[in-house]
Amino acid sequence: MSSFIPRTLGPHLKELAGWFPVVSLTGPRQSGKSTLARHAFPDYAYVNLEDPQLRAAAIEDPVSFIRQRPERLIIDEAQYAPDLFSMIQTVSDERGTPGQYLLTGSQNFLMMKRIGQSLAGRVGLAKLPPLTFQELQKARSGRLDVEAFMLSGGYPRLAATDIPPRVYFPSYLQTYLERDVAELLDVRNLEAFRTFVRLCAHNVGNLLNVTRLAGDAGVSLPTAKSWLSILESSYAVFTLQPFHANLRKRLTKTPKLYFYDTGLLCHLLRIETVEQLLEHPQFGAVFENLIVAETLKGHLSQGREPQLYFYRDDSKREIDLIDATMPGQMRAAEVKSSRTYHNEYARQLNAVCDEIGIDTTRRFVVTRVDASYRAQTCNVAAAQTWLAEAGNNR
Repeated sequence: MSSFIPRTLGPHLKELAGWFPVVSLTGPRQSGKSTLARHAFPDYAYVNLEDPQLRAAAIEDPVSFIRQRPERLIIDEAQYAPDLFSMIQTVSDERGTPGQYLLTGSQNFLMMKRIGQSLAGRVGLAKLPPLTFQELQKARSGRLDVEAFMLSGGYPRLAATDIPPRVYFPSYLQTYLERDVAELLDVRNLEAFRTFVRLCAHNVGNLLNVTRLAGDAGVSLPTAKSWLSILESSYAVFTLQPFHANLRKRLTKTPKLYFYDTGLLCHLLRIETVEQLLEHPQFGAVFENLIVAETLKGHLSQGREPQLYFYRDDSKREIDLIDATMPGQMRAAEVKSSRTYHNEYARQLNAVCDEIGIDTTRRFVVTRVDASYRAQTCNVAAAQTWLAEAGNNR
């Protein structure tokens, strides 16, 4: 397999460069942003502001830094030089042409702050998650094992070099803490923050109780909310909001918590082998996270803003996933880690879908069955199939 794994987002990135003078590409650290940018735009000049000398030059003299470089330029980790953004605005406005600059960054909270201050309305936005199951399966030209992917996740370097997850993720976490989080936190809080991240892993797939997380981590509620915001804006975790319809029933207003990458999740849960994963008490939650996250990543990779929800009412009826991303094509999925389908899995799914108006052809129970098929009242989707088609326009 080539060290470069083709990314579904590539064509959309080129589209944005044909429409906007500046394109912003964000995503978690080591998700492949730099590699994708350089493959998608091979004729662009490239600078990386993680290089201390380049960063110093960009901070000390942003005018010269931009004026002395080619018209088409990739600036990696652009958030490190905030004054560059106003200079990019000035120069791109002077030229008035699309596709002048591609800015990448791992610290989305800083990138969006800089863009909002200087480049609002001039920037095409794209998000690159870790590799999707679909992308990795295509690159390996064969059937990809679902459980193995759950354990390893989708970070490109891990996938391309076959580094064992137990070796890769400690280094990844340390880099994340030292480069992306340390400057936002008091150094004394780094260990407490690490504990907080692990607590999030143990609460994956559950209704988000920030007060409990704060208490378990031994920090204040405002601190816990701030830390959760950091995890979200650096693409470690995301929240799934509850679905609200015009119903008489009282629906929960609390979101659920998930990780973008199940490999990182498994590492935080101290799962090192597929055997441990299958026997782990949170296997069902990890599997649910996989299905939800891959659906989210699939849409992001197509350049779409995901509209994903879960449903839960005061009768405790729950649907794990409602995907309203595609207009007029809303679908619902109940996720079960069992290798066997039972009709009772679809009972709540069908009752709720009847009420909110989701057609029977767009109701799914996603399980670990060997092959997908049509049951009496819903589709039984094999995880392998669901993951391979995540984000496709159905």
